[in-house]
Amino acid sequence: MSRTIETLLAPPPGFRSEAVARFVWQLDALRESLLANVGGLTTADLDWQPHLGMNTIGMLLAHIAYAESHIVQVGLEGRAVSDTLSVIGITEQDEGLPLAPGAPPSPALLGRPLSGFIDMLAGARAYTTRVARTLADEDLERRIERPPRPDGSRRVFNVAWVFFHLIEINLVRHLRRIQTAG
Repeated sequence: MSRTIETLLAPPPGFRSEAVARFVWQLDALRESLLANVGGLTTADLDWQPHLGMNTIGMLLAHIAYAESHIVQVGLEGRAVSDTLSVIGITEQDEGLPLAPGAPPSPALLGRPLSGFIDMLAGARAYTTRVARTLADEDLERRIERPPRPDGSRRVFNVAWVFFHLIEINLVRHLRRIQTAG
């Protein structure tokens, strides 16, 4: 006799928009996968830099938290500038990306245990969820115009793109696999 295996997307309750709830569900599913992939990493694993100028796993985790809290503040809330320090406890300078060629890792992140990065990620997601719960379907089309960049170009995006970009950032599946010789 065959059995039925159901795989259903069940958006979380409490959102004004079912579409926004589905975006958050995707973000949560990706976060669960990410945490499973980094579970058990030591501080040395998180601080490991393959070569000067390359990111550490800790820097990538901090970047995911930083990017999420930053883009939610400027993209979903429409703030002129973000305050990531109040959400995840680090600034853009602490995050350290992008590293200059030949640069060492961000000193602000060295020595942090995995639990510190998990806390950053959880803070960013709690903030995202709180803001996302207030959005309606029509908010997804709202356009955000950012101030001119140093090169004079302008950036315009909509709220739906913000969610796409958050999903894109969280698609990191495998940050590093280490093979050690016995």
